Amino acid sequence: MTIKELFKIEAAPRRGLLPLEWVVLGYMAFTLLMVLFLFTRLDNPDSMIWDRLKIGAVTLALWASYRLLPCRMVMLFRVMAQFGLLAWWYPDTYELNRVLPNLDHYFALADQWLFGCQPALLFAERFPSPVVSELMDMGYAAYYPLIVLTVLYFFFWRYQDFQRAAFVVIGSFFAYYVVFDLLPVVGPTFYYKAVGLKEIANGVFPNLHDYFNNHQACLPSPGYKDGLFYHLVEDAKAAGERPTAAFPSSHVGISTVCMLLIGWSGNRKLLLAMAPFYVFLCLATVYIQAHYAVDAIAGLITGAMAFFGFMAVGKIKA
Repeated sequence: MTIKELFKIEAAPRRGLLPLEWVVLGYMAFTLLMVLFLFTRLDNPDSMIWDRLKIGAVTLALWASYRLLPCRMVMLFRVMAQFGLLAWWYPDTYELNRVLPNLDHYFALADQWLFGCQPALLFAERFPSPVVSELMDMGYAAYYPLIVLTVLYFFFWRYQDFQRAAFVVIGSFFAYYVVFDLLPVVGPTFYYKAVGLKEIANGVFPNLHDYFNNHQACLPSPGYKDGLFYHLVEDAKAAGERPTAAFPSSHVGISTVCMLLIGWSGNRKLLLAMAPFYVFLCLATVYIQAHYAVDAIAGLITGAMAFFGFMAVGKIKA
Protein backbone atom coordinates (compact mmCIF):
# COMPACT_ATOMS: atom_id res chain seq x y z
CA MET A 1 0.00 0.00 0.00
CA THR A 2 1.49 3.31 -1.06
CA ILE A 3 1.10 6.72 0.62
CA LYS A 4 -1.06 7.78 -2.32
CA GLU A 5 -3.41 4.86 -1.70
CA LEU A 6 -3.67 5.79 1.99
CA PHE A 7 -5.14 9.19 1.17
CA LYS A 8 -7.08 8.25 -1.97
CA ILE A 9 -10.83 8.87 -1.64
CA GLU A 10 -12.55 5.51 -1.46
CA ALA A 11 -14.97 4.64 -4.23
CA ALA A 12 -17.67 3.30 -1.90
CA PRO A 13 -17.10 4.76 1.58
CA ARG A 14 -19.12 3.39 4.48
CA ARG A 15 -21.79 5.93 5.43
CA GLY A 16 -22.89 4.77 8.86
CA LEU A 17 -21.10 3.76 12.03
CA LEU A 18 -18.76 0.80 11.87
CA PRO A 19 -19.85 -2.44 13.57
CA LEU A 20 -17.05 -2.00 16.11
CA GLU A 21 -18.35 1.51 16.91
CA TRP A 22 -21.80 0.08 17.59
CA VAL A 23 -20.11 -2.32 20.00
CA VAL A 24 -18.43 0.60 21.78
CA LEU A 25 -21.69 2.53 22.04
CA GLY A 26 -23.54 -0.58 23.19
CA TYR A 27 -21.00 -1.20 25.94
CA MET A 28 -21.12 2.48 26.86
CA ALA A 29 -24.91 2.25 27.27
CA PHE A 30 -24.66 -0.96 29.30
CA THR A 31 -22.13 0.47 31.73
CA LEU A 32 -24.02 3.77 31.92
CA LEU A 33 -27.00 1.80 33.22
CA MET A 34 -24.70 0.14 35.76
CA VAL A 35 -23.40 3.53 36.89
CA LEU A 36 -26.94 4.85 37.35
CA PHE A 37 -27.99 1.70 39.22
CA LEU A 38 -24.94 1.81 41.52
CA PHE A 39 -24.79 5.60 41.67
CA THR A 40 -24.80 5.95 45.47
CA ARG A 41 -22.13 3.25 45.92
CA LEU A 42 -19.57 4.52 43.40
CA ASP A 43 -16.77 6.95 44.25
CA ASN A 44 -17.04 9.21 41.20
CA PRO A 45 -20.30 8.46 39.37
CA ASP A 46 -20.61 11.96 37.91
CA SER A 47 -17.21 11.78 36.20
CA MET A 48 -17.95 8.24 34.99
CA ILE A 49 -21.09 9.50 33.28
CA TRP A 50 -19.36 12.48 31.69
CA ASP A 51 -16.44 10.32 30.51
CA ARG A 52 -18.88 8.05 28.70
CA LEU A 53 -20.55 10.98 27.03
CA LYS A 54 -17.12 12.23 25.93
CA ILE A 55 -16.28 8.86 24.37
CA GLY A 56 -19.63 8.91 22.57
CA ALA A 57 -18.80 12.38 21.24
CA VAL A 58 -15.32 11.24 20.14
CA THR A 59 -16.86 8.29 18.30
CA LEU A 60 -19.27 10.56 16.44
CA ALA A 61 -16.46 13.03 15.66
CA LEU A 62 -14.37 10.21 14.17
CA TRP A 63 -17.35 9.15 12.06
CA ALA A 64 -17.78 12.75 10.86
CA SER A 65 -14.08 13.06 9.99
CA TYR A 66 -14.34 10.00 7.76
CA ARG A 67 -17.45 11.41 6.11
CA LEU A 68 -15.49 14.56 5.29
CA LEU A 69 -12.41 12.68 4.06
CA PRO A 70 -13.30 9.04 3.32
CA CYS A 71 -9.85 7.56 2.80
CA ARG A 72 -7.98 4.61 4.27
CA MET A 73 -5.77 6.74 6.50
CA VAL A 74 -8.75 8.31 8.24
CA MET A 75 -10.35 4.88 8.55
CA LEU A 76 -7.20 3.58 10.23
CA PHE A 77 -7.20 6.51 12.66
CA ARG A 78 -10.92 5.96 13.30
CA VAL A 79 -10.40 2.31 14.20
CA MET A 80 -7.15 2.65 16.13
CA ALA A 81 -8.63 5.43 18.28
CA GLN A 82 -11.10 2.90 19.66
CA PHE A 83 -8.26 0.48 20.36
CA GLY A 84 -6.43 3.26 22.20
CA LEU A 85 -9.50 3.90 24.36
CA LEU A 86 -9.38 0.31 25.60
CA ALA A 87 -6.67 1.50 28.01
CA TRP A 88 -9.36 3.68 29.62
CA TRP A 89 -12.12 1.08 29.61
CA TYR A 90 -9.99 -1.58 31.33
CA PRO A 91 -9.47 0.12 34.75
CA ASP A 92 -13.07 1.33 34.54
CA THR A 93 -14.17 -2.28 35.11
CA TYR A 94 -12.65 -2.00 38.58
CA GLU A 95 -14.70 1.09 39.37
CA LEU A 96 -17.85 -0.92 38.63
CA ASN A 97 -17.08 -4.34 40.10
CA ARG A 98 -15.32 -3.14 43.27
CA VAL A 99 -18.68 -2.60 44.96
CA LEU A 100 -19.58 -6.28 44.48
CA PRO A 101 -18.41 -9.09 46.81
CA ASN A 102 -15.09 -10.58 45.79
CA LEU A 103 -15.12 -14.15 44.42
CA ASP A 104 -11.41 -15.08 44.38
CA HIS A 105 -11.77 -17.71 47.08
CA TYR A 106 -13.86 -19.82 44.68
CA PHE A 107 -11.24 -19.63 41.92
CA ALA A 108 -8.32 -20.37 44.23
CA LEU A 109 -10.31 -23.37 45.47
CA ALA A 110 -10.95 -24.44 41.87
CA ASP A 111 -7.21 -24.47 41.14
CA GLN A 112 -6.59 -26.41 44.36
CA TRP A 113 -9.26 -28.95 43.48
CA LEU A 114 -8.12 -29.40 39.86
CA PHE A 115 -4.36 -29.43 40.39
CA GLY A 116 -3.90 -30.24 44.06
CA CYS A 117 -1.91 -27.03 44.48
CA GLN A 118 -1.77 -23.38 43.47
CA PRO A 119 -0.01 -23.29 40.07
CA ALA A 120 0.37 -19.50 40.32
CA LEU A 121 2.27 -19.96 43.59
CA LEU A 122 4.52 -22.80 42.46
CA PHE A 123 5.21 -22.17 38.74
CA ALA A 124 7.92 -19.55 39.25
CA GLU A 125 9.34 -21.43 42.25
CA ARG A 126 9.84 -24.56 40.15
CA PHE A 127 11.34 -22.63 37.22
CA PRO A 128 13.34 -19.73 38.72
CA SER A 129 15.86 -19.60 35.86
CA PRO A 130 16.49 -16.07 34.51
CA VAL A 131 16.02 -17.46 31.00
CA VAL A 132 12.59 -18.89 31.80
CA SER A 133 11.61 -15.74 33.67
CA GLU A 134 12.57 -13.46 30.78
CA LEU A 135 10.81 -15.66 28.23
CA MET A 136 7.64 -15.50 30.31
CA ASP A 137 7.85 -11.75 30.76
CA MET A 138 8.67 -11.30 27.07
CA GLY A 139 5.54 -13.23 26.18
CA TYR A 140 3.40 -11.19 28.55
CA ALA A 141 4.88 -7.93 27.25
CA ALA A 142 4.09 -9.05 23.68
CA TYR A 143 0.32 -8.85 24.32
CA TYR A 144 -0.34 -5.39 22.86
CA PRO A 145 2.22 -5.76 20.04
CA LEU A 146 0.45 -8.96 18.95
CA ILE A 147 -2.87 -7.11 18.82
CA VAL A 148 -1.45 -4.17 16.90
CA LEU A 149 0.41 -6.47 14.51
CA THR A 150 -2.80 -8.40 13.79
CA VAL A 151 -4.88 -5.29 13.10
CA LEU A 152 -2.20 -3.60 10.98
CA TYR A 153 -1.64 -6.79 8.99
CA PHE A 154 -5.27 -6.74 7.91
CA PHE A 155 -5.11 -3.01 7.18
CA PHE A 156 -2.05 -3.18 4.92
CA TRP A 157 -2.41 -6.63 3.36
CA ARG A 158 -6.05 -7.66 3.72
CA TYR A 159 -7.89 -4.34 3.65
CA GLN A 160 -11.08 -5.94 2.38
CA ASP A 161 -11.27 -7.79 5.72
CA PHE A 162 -9.89 -4.98 7.90
CA GLN A 163 -13.18 -3.76 9.38
CA ARG A 164 -14.34 -7.29 10.07
CA ALA A 165 -11.08 -8.25 11.79
CA ALA A 166 -11.11 -5.07 13.89
CA PHE A 167 -14.74 -5.76 14.84
CA VAL A 168 -13.84 -9.29 15.99
CA VAL A 169 -11.03 -8.03 18.22
CA ILE A 170 -12.93 -5.05 19.66
CA GLY A 171 -16.08 -7.13 20.12
CA SER A 172 -14.07 -9.76 22.00
CA PHE A 173 -12.55 -7.11 24.27
CA PHE A 174 -15.91 -5.70 25.26
CA ALA A 175 -17.42 -9.15 25.75
CA TYR A 176 -14.69 -9.76 28.32
CA TYR A 177 -15.27 -6.35 29.88
CA VAL A 178 -18.96 -7.17 30.43
CA VAL A 179 -17.88 -10.30 32.34
CA PHE A 180 -15.32 -8.32 34.35
CA ASP A 181 -17.94 -5.72 35.30
CA LEU A 182 -20.16 -8.41 36.77
CA LEU A 183 -17.63 -10.96 38.06
CA PRO A 184 -15.21 -9.43 40.62
CA VAL A 185 -12.15 -11.70 40.51
CA VAL A 186 -8.81 -9.97 41.08
CA GLY A 187 -6.27 -12.76 40.52
CA PRO A 188 -3.46 -14.24 42.62
CA THR A 189 -1.19 -11.19 42.70
CA PHE A 190 -3.86 -9.24 44.63
CA TYR A 191 -5.59 -12.10 46.46
CA TYR A 192 -2.38 -13.76 47.66
CA LYS A 193 -1.11 -10.40 48.87
CA ALA A 194 -4.29 -9.77 50.85
CA VAL A 195 -4.46 -13.25 52.41
CA GLY A 196 -0.72 -13.86 52.90
CA LEU A 197 1.47 -16.38 51.10
CA LYS A 198 1.78 -18.61 54.17
CA GLU A 199 -1.98 -19.00 54.41
CA ILE A 200 -2.28 -19.65 50.68
CA ALA A 201 0.46 -22.32 50.84
CA ASN A 202 -1.49 -23.99 53.65
CA GLY A 203 -4.62 -24.12 51.51
CA VAL A 204 -6.50 -21.37 53.31
CA PHE A 205 -8.68 -19.33 50.94
CA PRO A 206 -10.90 -16.93 52.91
CA ASN A 207 -13.77 -14.91 51.53
CA LEU A 208 -12.59 -11.28 51.49
CA HIS A 209 -16.03 -9.82 50.76
CA ASP A 210 -15.54 -6.13 49.75
CA TYR A 211 -11.84 -5.90 50.74
CA PHE A 212 -10.73 -4.79 47.27
CA ASN A 213 -13.14 -1.89 47.25
CA ASN A 214 -10.51 -0.01 49.23
CA HIS A 215 -7.25 -1.98 48.71
CA GLN A 216 -5.13 -2.25 45.55
CA ALA A 217 -1.80 -3.63 46.83
CA CYS A 218 -0.37 -6.55 44.84
CA LEU A 219 2.66 -8.81 44.99
CA PRO A 220 5.76 -8.02 42.93
CA SER A 221 6.03 -10.41 40.01
CA PRO A 222 8.18 -13.47 40.70
CA GLY A 223 11.18 -14.19 38.50
CA TYR A 224 14.47 -12.59 37.50
CA LYS A 225 14.21 -9.08 38.91
CA ASP A 226 17.11 -7.68 36.87
CA GLY A 227 15.60 -8.69 33.56
CA LEU A 228 14.62 -6.19 30.88
CA PHE A 229 11.23 -7.76 30.22
CA TYR A 230 10.63 -8.20 33.95
CA HIS A 231 10.88 -4.44 34.37
CA LEU A 232 8.62 -3.82 31.38
CA VAL A 233 5.93 -5.97 32.96
CA GLU A 234 6.35 -4.37 36.38
CA ASP A 235 6.20 -0.88 34.88
CA ALA A 236 3.00 -1.79 33.05
CA LYS A 237 1.50 -3.12 36.28
CA ALA A 238 2.42 0.05 38.14
CA ALA A 239 0.94 2.23 35.40
CA GLY A 240 -2.45 0.64 34.90
CA GLU A 241 -3.07 -2.57 36.82
CA ARG A 242 -6.13 -2.77 39.07
CA PRO A 243 -7.67 -5.57 41.15
CA THR A 244 -10.02 -6.63 38.37
CA ALA A 245 -10.41 -8.68 35.20
CA ALA A 246 -8.92 -12.01 36.27
CA PHE A 247 -11.54 -14.48 35.02
CA PRO A 248 -11.37 -15.40 32.25
CA SER A 249 -7.92 -14.23 31.19
CA SER A 250 -8.47 -11.66 28.45
CA HIS A 251 -4.72 -11.78 27.74
CA VAL A 252 -5.10 -15.42 26.74
CA GLY A 253 -8.50 -14.88 25.14
CA ILE A 254 -7.65 -11.88 22.97
CA SER A 255 -4.31 -13.31 21.89
CA THR A 256 -6.15 -16.50 20.94
CA VAL A 257 -8.53 -14.40 18.83
CA CYS A 258 -5.54 -12.77 17.13
CA MET A 259 -3.91 -16.12 16.39
CA LEU A 260 -7.14 -17.49 14.93
CA LEU A 261 -7.56 -14.37 12.79
CA ILE A 262 -4.07 -14.73 11.34
CA GLY A 263 -4.70 -18.44 10.80
CA TRP A 264 -7.96 -17.59 9.03
CA SER A 265 -6.08 -15.14 6.78
CA GLY A 266 -3.87 -17.97 5.57
CA ASN A 267 -0.55 -16.29 6.42
CA ARG A 268 1.30 -19.26 7.87
CA LYS A 269 4.64 -17.48 8.13
CA LEU A 270 3.20 -14.73 10.30
CA LEU A 271 1.29 -17.30 12.35
CA LEU A 272 4.48 -19.25 13.03
CA ALA A 273 6.35 -16.06 13.91
CA MET A 274 3.68 -15.11 16.45
CA ALA A 275 3.28 -18.62 17.90
CA PRO A 276 6.23 -18.59 20.39
CA PHE A 277 5.10 -15.24 21.84
CA TYR A 278 1.56 -16.57 22.13
CA VAL A 279 2.66 -19.71 23.97
CA PHE A 280 4.87 -17.78 26.39
CA LEU A 281 2.08 -15.25 26.96
CA CYS A 282 -0.41 -17.97 27.90
CA LEU A 283 2.05 -19.54 30.33
CA ALA A 284 3.14 -16.16 31.68
CA THR A 285 -0.33 -15.26 32.91
CA VAL A 286 0.07 -17.92 35.61
CA TYR A 287 3.85 -17.59 36.00
CA ILE A 288 3.71 -13.90 36.97
CA GLN A 289 0.67 -14.57 39.21
CA ALA A 290 -1.71 -12.40 37.19
CA HIS A 291 -4.16 -15.30 36.82
CA TYR A 292 -5.19 -18.62 38.27
CA ALA A 293 -4.70 -21.59 35.97
CA VAL A 294 -8.48 -21.87 35.53
CA ASP A 295 -8.46 -18.27 34.25
CA ALA A 296 -5.97 -19.16 31.51
CA ILE A 297 -7.90 -22.30 30.53
CA ALA A 298 -11.13 -20.31 30.39
CA GLY A 299 -9.30 -17.70 28.28
CA LEU A 300 -8.44 -20.33 25.69
CA ILE A 301 -12.01 -21.60 25.50
CA THR A 302 -13.72 -18.20 25.48
CA GLY A 303 -11.18 -16.79 23.04
CA ALA A 304 -12.11 -19.47 20.51
CA MET A 305 -15.81 -18.89 21.21
CA ALA A 306 -15.41 -15.13 20.74
CA PHE A 307 -13.56 -15.59 17.45
CA PHE A 308 -16.17 -17.83 15.86
CA GLY A 309 -19.07 -15.85 17.30
CA PHE A 310 -17.87 -12.41 16.22
CA MET A 311 -16.64 -13.70 12.88
CA ALA A 312 -20.16 -14.94 12.16
CA VAL A 313 -21.74 -11.65 13.24
CA GLY A 314 -19.08 -9.66 11.35
CA LYS A 315 -19.89 -11.49 8.15
CA ILE A 316 -23.55 -10.49 8.48
CA LYS A 317 -22.74 -6.83 9.24
CA ALA A 318 -19.98 -6.45 6.62
